[in-house]
Amino acid sequence: MDRWGRVLWWWLRIGGQVSVGCPVRVAGHGPEGVWLWLAAGSPGWRVRLPGGRRAHLRDLDPDRWPPGGFPLRPDRWRNGSALILQPPGAGYAVWWFFARDGTFGGWYVNFERRTRYDEQGAVNEEGTDIVVDDLELDLTVSPDRHWRWKDEQSFAARTGHPRFWTAEEAETVRADGLRLAALAEAGTFPFDGTACDFSPPAGWGTPLGRRPPGPWATNGGPA
Repeated sequence: MDRWGRVLWWWLRIGGQVSVGCPVRVAGHGPEGVWLWLAAGSPGWRVRLPGGRRAHLRDLDPDRWPPGGFPLRPDRWRNGSALILQPPGAGYAVWWFFARDGTFGGWYVNFERRTRYDEQGAVNEEGTDIVVDDLELDLTVSPDRHWRWKDEQSFAARTGHPRFWTAEEAETVRADGLRLAALAEAGTFPFDGTACDFSPPAGWGTPLGRRPPGPWATNGGPA
């Protein structure tokens, strides 16, 4: 049960490789989906790549990734705090980003496939691991509701590659993006001001310590 304050783990995979993982807290659960809080500075994991901290998986040829995946190293969530809405059955999540002083900084739509796993690695809608397979293309929406695509070039370049997504999936992602962009322009949910003043309970802080990914992780593990 996704009760208020429950600690879950959010994992982002790119092409099957874990890129980053952090603990999150359940900040709500309703017909619109599950709400999660990701605190700035949360302890977690990040993929260790040749080229150091500035390297990114999108810059590496996927056909040359090591068979067992790249290792993970301890790290922290480097971006600002975020409230994340994961609508049921949707191929995207909507993020509300906040500055360190709590000021709302805008929305971010991440297109993705999601799977929940339990601690034994079985698919379970009430499991503790939320595994997100990133679909590369994103939509950024400013507080005044101006929107733009993000990562269009790399999205197009990887469409059709067996590690990523099909041309049909790419069409669905773009259609979802245009539909959400229209909602932003109209100022309707989730871009209607809902949750822009969200503030987590003082006791939440940065949740717990770090733990490695579960048995579902076929590529990459702690170094």
